[in-house]
Amino acid sequence: MRTLVMFSLPTLLSNVLQSLNGSVNAVWVGRLIGEDALAATANANIVMFLVFASVFGFGMAATVKVGQNFGAGNIDAARRAFGSAVGFCFILAMVVAISGYIFAPQLLRAMATPGHAYGLALIYLRVIFIAMPFSMLSVMLAMGLRGSGDSRTPLLFMALSVGIDIVFNPLLIRGWGPFPQMGIAGSALSTALAGIVGFMGTAIHVYAKDLPLRLRGREWRYLIPHPDELKYIVGKGLPMGAQMFILSAAGIILISLVNREGLLATAAYGATAQLWGYLQMPAMAISAAVSAMAAQAIGARLPRRLSEITRAGIIANVGMTGLLTVLLLAFDKPALVLFLGPDSPAVPLARHIQFMASWGFVLFGVTIVLFGTMRAGGVVIAPLIVLGIAMYPGRLGFYYLAQPYLGADALWLAMPVGSIIATSLAIVAYRMPGWRRTLHGIDPDEAAEDSCADGEPAGRMSPSL
Repeated sequence: MRTLVMFSLPTLLSNVLQSLNGSVNAVWVGRLIGEDALAATANANIVMFLVFASVFGFGMAATVKVGQNFGAGNIDAARRAFGSAVGFCFILAMVVAISGYIFAPQLLRAMATPGHAYGLALIYLRVIFIAMPFSMLSVMLAMGLRGSGDSRTPLLFMALSVGIDIVFNPLLIRGWGPFPQMGIAGSALSTALAGIVGFMGTAIHVYAKDLPLRLRGREWRYLIPHPDELKYIVGKGLPMGAQMFILSAAGIILISLVNREGLLATAAYGATAQLWGYLQMPAMAISAAVSAMAAQAIGARLPRRLSEITRAGIIANVGMTGLLTVLLLAFDKPALVLFLGPDSPAVPLARHIQFMASWGFVLFGVTIVLFGTMRAGGVVIAPLIVLGIAMYPGRLGFYYLAQPYLGADALWLAMPVGSIIATSLAIVAYRMPGWRRTLHGIDPDEAAEDSCADGEPAGRMSPSL
């Protein structure tokens, strides 16, 4: 248990910093502009999560390849893998960014984005899409550094990005001092600038310190994706990307149903979703640690340790996520007022949503931990099937059956019902003996990266690093 918790803490801190960007945006937008703007960012964040999910899986795979080559002492191969990943993901990000900019109106209309929130969401999304290639480069650089064993540098520059976002958001929204008044576009621009500055600062640091992943001279050709490297990155990245796509698509369907309940419901959901993002963080960090430790146990031919590691992970998750949930429900009003303001009519509804749905994340954390152990044994299809069933026929089926009787409450209850289904199916899959008989251990870093594909969007703009 001690090893597991200590292993989880750096990942947990990194995830908290990463999510602060979205929370800072939500606080300033909700307090300085209003509920319609907060509803707009709720719609925009789920779209951006889907967009980032289309690229993130490949970056995770590249992190593993970089780590393997770096561990073997082959720095040139690590640079080649990193260059191929950056080149491929940058091209992909450009295609996605251009497509997203063009088709954002159609996507927002398909999500039934309500009233004035539609126009605000469109402005917000398009600014973020313009900056997306640079944001993706920043993420890829952070992933590469982590793969080479340097988790400190990405953390420092992530903190710098958050600090810039905190300072510039209100300045660009309200136009204080020499800054123009830009409204919600200012919030998006602040986030974009923070990402660009974070990337430039990291890149300058890499070259100033002559870190292993810097490219010089003929090495710049590594940015042209090499077929062998690309085969590995795509082969390993697709399953992770597929799982994130399942979760983000389910999130888009969910918020489209929320949008149909009206502007206040979307604003209330946007505020609660920000808090739910933090509720998931202990489970995400613990799952990554469980997966890495389980992969080490399999590699050491000690499969009997899997049950002990999993049990410790479940206990740690229930304890940490359960405590956070109790604190959130005890102090929910001050937390929600941060995003909505003390006089917002959306606050009572947001509190109602919290009490209806928050407890489900304790169960969903158990699912993620079980998946972490299974992924360490090379199991990738079962988690996809379980989440597909829980998110679609499970969650959506409950909503459509219960909505005539419960109204909007069917939507809020559908989330924990989906968690109950996911946890039940995950336990069944975990207890099946087949995958244990065919264990083939994977690299612990790969196991930990795979676990980043788990977790619901819940207010996040991008998947966890």
